Amino acid sequence: MLSLPCCQTAVNKPLTPDPILLVEDDAKLGRELRKALQREGFDCLLATTGSEALQHLSGSACALILLDWMLPDTEGSVLLAKIRKTHPRLPVLMLTARDAVEDRILGLDSGADDYLPKPFALGELLARIRRLLHRATPGVNHNSAIGGLQIDLLRRSAEGPCGPIDLTPREFDVLALLVAMQGETVSRQTLARDVWKQENRYTPLDNVIDVHLAKLRRKLRESLGCDPVETVRGVGFRIRL
Repeated sequence: MLSLPCCQTAVNKPLTPDPILLVEDDAKLGRELRKALQREGFDCLLATTGSEALQHLSGSACALILLDWMLPDTEGSVLLAKIRKTHPRLPVLMLTARDAVEDRILGLDSGADDYLPKPFALGELLARIRRLLHRATPGVNHNSAIGGLQIDLLRRSAEGPCGPIDLTPREFDVLALLVAMQGETVSRQTLARDVWKQENRYTPLDNVIDVHLAKLRRKLRESLGCDPVETVRGVGFRIRL
């Protein structure tokens, strides 16, 4: 259900002042996901029912909610509607095995900020968490610096040691996703969904994705003197700087 990296470095100081609330009735998945988030530097509370989640929210502040759709005492969409009455701006990422279009629409219409189908990779989950936290936190740093590459998410610009890198909007979106998931392999399916915004592809986008990756890698090579993008044969791409 959850793809975890083999090694993680513990972080003593929490990345957010308030904990993430994980609402997941699968005990094993909940424990694994909570430990993974803690290894990444997040404080994490775990609730296994909707009523338990509401108790957490009434007693303490949370930075973000990871909400499972199916709970033993309610549906996630019903619980989310209740949460929105008292916490209208709290970021909520819905996690579910229900991936039909109508289910995603219902989840988003109920107030979810994002929707991630199971199974998912930890790197993608972390990228979505960071994006939601950045969006919700005023004055957050939207700049990323990796190696000789600097990315400004607000200005949608990239710069190398020799100056700005001339990227098309699509190339920038691909690069931003690779950097957000640094070290994790990004599949073509993820690129199609998050960059091209196509959930279900009637025609394959593989050739289109490969063309954009080739152009992006050429521009990075010219600016950085090396190609930081690796092809993971049969899986996708990852960036290492």
